[in-house]
Amino acid sequence: MTDITKKIAITELCLRDGHQSLLATRMRLDDMLPICEKMDAIGYWSIEAWGGATFDTCLRYLKEDPWIRLRELKQAMPNTPLQMLLRGQNLLGYRHYADDVVKKFVDLSVANGVDVFRTFDAMNDLRNVRVAIAQVKANGKQAEGTICYTTSPVHTLEYFVELAKGFEDLGCDTLAIKDMAGLLTPSATRELMAALKQAVSIPLHLHCHSTSGVAEMVQWEAVHAGCDIIDTAISPLSGGTSHPATESMVAALAGTKFDTGLNLEALQDVAAYFKDVRKKYARFESDVTGVDTRVFINQIPGGMISNLANQLKEQGALDKMDDVLAEIPRVRKDFGYPSLVTPTSQIVGTQAVLNVVSGKKYKVITTETKDYLKGMYGKTLGHINEDVQTLALGDEEAISVRPADLIAHEMDSLTREVSDKAKSVEDVLSYAMFPAVALEFFEERASGQFKPEPLEMTAPVIEGQVAPQGLAPTEFNITIHGEEYHIQIDGSGHKSEDIRPFYVKVDQVLEEVFVETLTEVVPTLGGSIDAKRASKGSKRPKATKDSDVTSPMPGRIVAINVSVGDAVEAGDTIVTVEAMKMENPVHAPVSGIVKAVYVEEGDNVNPDECLVEVE
Repeated sequence: MTDITKKIAITELCLRDGHQSLLATRMRLDDMLPICEKMDAIGYWSIEAWGGATFDTCLRYLKEDPWIRLRELKQAMPNTPLQMLLRGQNLLGYRHYADDVVKKFVDLSVANGVDVFRTFDAMNDLRNVRVAIAQVKANGKQAEGTICYTTSPVHTLEYFVELAKGFEDLGCDTLAIKDMAGLLTPSATRELMAALKQAVSIPLHLHCHSTSGVAEMVQWEAVHAGCDIIDTAISPLSGGTSHPATESMVAALAGTKFDTGLNLEALQDVAAYFKDVRKKYARFESDVTGVDTRVFINQIPGGMISNLANQLKEQGALDKMDDVLAEIPRVRKDFGYPSLVTPTSQIVGTQAVLNVVSGKKYKVITTETKDYLKGMYGKTLGHINEDVQTLALGDEEAISVRPADLIAHEMDSLTREVSDKAKSVEDVLSYAMFPAVALEFFEERASGQFKPEPLEMTAPVIEGQVAPQGLAPTEFNITIHGEEYHIQIDGSGHKSEDIRPFYVKVDQVLEEVFVETLTEVVPTLGGSIDAKRASKGSKRPKATKDSDVTSPMPGRIVAINVSVGDAVEAGDTIVTVEAMKMENPVHAPVSGIVKAVYVEEGDNVNPDECLVEVE
C-alpha cells in the first residue's frame, strides 16, 4: 500500500453549501463579513463562498446583488482562494447557455474574485464542461473537474475512472468527487479513491454530505486511500444534510501523518460566531435536516431536501413528503438514472411533486422535463422510458449533439433586452440566469426600495389592542373541530397596497399568504365575467367549467401566449407558470376561441382560479 506522508487540505463550506443545505441558502452578506478576517487567517485550502443556489437566492429573496457579495467577500478574505460551484454549460441557471455567455460569465467571476472553479455537469457529460474549464484555464485560475457521484445499475467503477481521465485530459488542476446526496459508504470510498489515484495524477478532492450519517467515516477512509483535500463545514453549520464538522475532522487527523495543520482554537472562534448567527435564521430551519438513511433510496442531495420541503409547503402538501420521496426513484428510472444534482435534481424532484400533487403520473410535464427528455441537458447514461419520452415530446425528435451547439451566441441579444435596466455586464448576466427575478431586482434597485423577505417573525404593536398575558398582540389560539392551534401573524408591506404579504406561523410551521384588496372583477385583457363568481381573495374569477384554463399549482405567471379572440387547439400552451423554480406550461383543455384573459405577467395565481377563458 502506498505510504502517504502529506498533510490533508481543507475547503470550508459554511459560506455556501453549509447554509444552503440547512437554512435554504438564506444567510445574508451582513452576517458573513464580520467573521471573514478570522476565517482568512485559518489557512484553508479554499473557502467556498459563491455559486450553487446563492446567486438565485440573493436576487430572489435577499435582494442582494450577488456580484457585490462576491467582491466584498474577496476584499474581506484576500489571502484565501475563494471557490465557486459552477454547473458547466448551465452556469447558475436551469438551462444551457451559449458559449459566449459561458465565457463571459467565467471572465467576470474571475474579475470579481473567484479563484477556484469547481465545475460539474449534472449528466456527467464532458461536452458540457469543456468550454467553462478552458475559459478558467485561459484566465489562469484553478480548474477543478467534478464527478457527480451516484449509484444505479449503470454507474460502475469503470465508468467513474474513465470520467476522471476525461477531466484530466481537459486540463483540470484537481478532481473533485461530488457526493451530493451522501451515498458513498466507507468500503465504496476506499475502492473508488484507490482506483482514481491509480488512474490520474492530479490531486483528489472529496465533497460528501452527511445526510446518510456516514460522511465522517467516508472522509477518514478517503484520506487513507489517497484523497488530498476534503470539504467540511464549521460545526454550527455541519451535520445532517450539510457536511462533516471542520473542527471534528481537524481533531481526528491531528497528530497523524495527515494532520491538517489548522488551529483548533482559532476554529472555535469561528464556530462560536456562527452558532449565534444560525439562531437568526430559525424560520428557515427544515424538519428534514437530520440523518436520513432514506437517502440511499431516494438519493436527494443535501442542498435540495430542505428546499423540497419548502416547495411542498408552498403547495400546501407538506404531508405528501413521503409520497414524493417514494416517487423520485421511479421518475429517476424513467429518466435514465441521472445523478440528482442541480438542475437534474430540480427537474426530477419537481416532476415527482407534480406526479403526486396532481394525482396522476406525468399529467403535468414541465418545460425543463421536456427539454431533458429531448436531450437538451446532455446524454443520459441509462435508458429513458420511451412512453414517457413520447408523452413529453410528441412528434419531436430527441437530439444527440452537444446541446450548446444548437444555441447561437446570445450576449448581444441579452444586452439589448435589458439595456434600459442593466448598469453593467454583470447585470446582463444576472438577467441571463434568472430573467423575471433579475428584472424585479432591477426595478426595486431603481426605486431605492428593496423588499427582502423578513428575517424574523416580528410582532407589530397594534394601537388600542390588548394582548392576552404571555402573548404578543399578533399571537392567539384558535380551535377548529376540537383541535387547538397557536397562530402568529407578521404583516409586511403598506396597508395602501393592493396585495400585502403576511407570514403566518401555525404551531411553528411558517406559511406565506397574500392578502389582496377585493375590488370589482375585471378581465385583464377584455371579455365578460357576468356569469362567473370571483374566487375568494382574488380579482380573477373562480374556475367553474372544464374549458377554463387553470394552473396546476400556486405560482407566478411568466409568459402569456394568447390574446382575446385567438383560436386555440386543445393542448396548446396558453400561459407559463413558474413554480418551485421551474417553468410549467399550462395547456388549453379544449379547442376554441379565447374569450377572456384574466392574468398579466408577474401575477401570482392559484389552482382554483380561471386564468384564461376558452369557449
